[in-house]
Amino acid sequence: MMKRSSKDKHLNELIASAQQGDTQIQNDLLEKYQPFIAKCVSEVCKRYIDAKKDDEFSIGLAAFNEAILSYSPEKGSSFLSFSKLVVKRKVIDYIRYVQKTPVAASLDETYDEEQMENPTEIVAVKEIYQKEQESWYRREEILDFKEKLRSYKLSMVELTEISPKHRDARDSAILVAKTLYNDPLLRDYVQQKKKLPIKDLETKVNVSKKTLERNRKFILAIFIVLSEDYLYLKEYLKGVG
Repeated sequence: MMKRSSKDKHLNELIASAQQGDTQIQNDLLEKYQPFIAKCVSEVCKRYIDAKKDDEFSIGLAAFNEAILSYSPEKGSSFLSFSKLVVKRKVIDYIRYVQKTPVAASLDETYDEEQMENPTEIVAVKEIYQKEQESWYRREEILDFKEKLRSYKLSMVELTEISPKHRDARDSAILVAKTLYNDPLLRDYVQQKKKLPIKDLETKVNVSKKTLERNRKFILAIFIVLSEDYLYLKEYLKGVG
């Protein structure tokens, strides 16, 4: 079985040191990955981001710092994949907040509910904001999921065509994907090779080799969902296993 790349291991070691209180390493990471942060923020804002002038970059930088402190490699996702989602979500939150306030917000301004006299109006605005925010999150997750599928030579269209039609078969495939994800050696193999270790997997699940091969692409797709920080796509997996 193949292990994580030495580059990933080194980055994870630096992150672990930062989490243990090494502020120098933490600051070095924040400095080194500024171009990466700017790219993530730019993808949300759909424009060039100036690290020295744009508030959105400051939000992204703070989010990246949050990602450093909260990342756990045991979850399977690489740090950069995890941090990308954290940065995008925080920037989306900020953009939505600015759009909902009558005056452009700065980083040191806070939302004051007392400015709105009607409590019903407050509730209504919050509900609209929440729905729009969730819609943004779902779109971001799906876009990221599509990218991950491509790295496994899969597509959303293909996924709809090959997904098991019967619930029992679908639930069984999801359980196989969970078994795969929960085994560190098998998980590393899939993430490195981008394919199922059919022979090894067959010894760990009560599913025939023929069935594993037939549902191979669907199992890989579910494995991707399990490996990433997807809040909404993971709802699809609840109640199974």
